[in-house]
Amino acid sequence: MSPGETGVIAGFTDELISIKLLEMGFLPGTAVRYNFKAPLGDPICVSVSGYDVSLRLEEASTISIVN
Repeated sequence: MSPGETGVIAGFTDELISIKLLEMGFLPGTAVRYNFKAPLGDPICVSVSGYDVSLRLEEASTISIVN
């Protein structure tokens, strides 16, 4: 995704990290918006469930998105 794009969470590729993400509001079917990345590229900032969250690229890469 590029900054400003919105997608819908389809699922996760890592079961352990998905538990943490689910607790943070990253539920399948929920819209997520990619806001920006840090100057060195990691972490990134996304909006989900009404709030902004910073995620490491390793965590974010486990989220499957559909447009």
